[in-house]
Amino acid sequence: MSYKIFTLSPGSTSTKCAVFEDDKCLFKENISHEPEVLKQFPTVNSQRPFRVGVVMAVLHSHGFQLRDMDAFAAYSGGLESTPGGVFPVNQKMLVDAMSGRIADHPAVLGSQIIGEFSTALGKPAYVIDPPDVDEFEDHARISGIKGIYRESHVHVLNHKEVARRMASELGRKYEDCNFVVCHVGGGLSVAAHCKGKIIDANDVVNGDGPMAPNRTGYVPLLPLVKKCYSGSYTFEDIKALIAREGGLKSLMGTDDILEIKKLRDGGDKWAGLVYDAFAYNLAKYIGSYACVLEGKVDAIIMTGGVSNDEEFIENIRRYAGWIAPVKAYGGDFEMEALAAGALRVLRGEEETKEYTGEPVFSGFEYEPE
Repeated sequence: MSYKIFTLSPGSTSTKCAVFEDDKCLFKENISHEPEVLKQFPTVNSQRPFRVGVVMAVLHSHGFQLRDMDAFAAYSGGLESTPGGVFPVNQKMLVDAMSGRIADHPAVLGSQIIGEFSTALGKPAYVIDPPDVDEFEDHARISGIKGIYRESHVHVLNHKEVARRMASELGRKYEDCNFVVCHVGGGLSVAAHCKGKIIDANDVVNGDGPMAPNRTGYVPLLPLVKKCYSGSYTFEDIKALIAREGGLKSLMGTDDILEIKKLRDGGDKWAGLVYDAFAYNLAKYIGSYACVLEGKVDAIIMTGGVSNDEEFIENIRRYAGWIAPVKAYGGDFEMEALAAGALRVLRGEEETKEYTGEPVFSGFEYEPE
């Protein structure tokens, strides 16, 4: 039999939704919300009725009703760390998402909205590979400062979807392959995927890894510390530099890779240097994660919006193509990943996992005082 699946991803200023029949997309929309409208809501949770109303209107405009769906699937944050997988929405998940204790971002509405639909219609609701997935091995957590541990914050949903696609192209299962996967959008995450698990990756939230279009990534530490203590910057200023105003935006005043190429082609030598350094910086991390995989890399996979730039991909091939073949899946496959995860469960191809609210990692029991 075929299955109709509704997918949902609430973002800061938009809500993505789609309907699939099995793996065929029947419609997909990215609904933008005016900042002035969102400012009317004092909390993220208070946006929920508004976002439900907008989604319902779009669903109806495409000729669908909620009762037509066989399952609901969402991208949802605000959870304790989990392994990767498909998680039926349960009460503990809803409590954690609603609390805002772990995250206060509109992504927390994902589980809440599909949970509401599930309760009303008696259809299953799933959260697929949430952003809180943590599959690190212990030695990947260690940093050079006692008590500061590396954390897993990557574009998990898109990472795992393109990895599954690459594995399928190779005629294998994701769980049997080793990949280095790079999501290059506004943020940038690069990870080592070993036999179906992300065993190491840069931390996009805390400023680890290569520079991104609008994030600094790693920078030399002492010069940054001097900025912090110069008296010219507040904590919020430095946080914004790391998370929103760094990388290409800091260097060029824009995070648009195509605009930077246009400046380069017009004779701007600085733009040319920055453009080349962007791929060079990422390639160094690709090499490091190839080491994590002990050199056994089946493919290097590029995804995210910047991966539509063929010249950028060729630069990555020039630097890192000797490690493994480089495959680009430009754009993001968030909706497709949600539908595919739900479909695997509905077809009996994958077992669901229970969300317990117990974090994967809460410190090393054997660490000395």
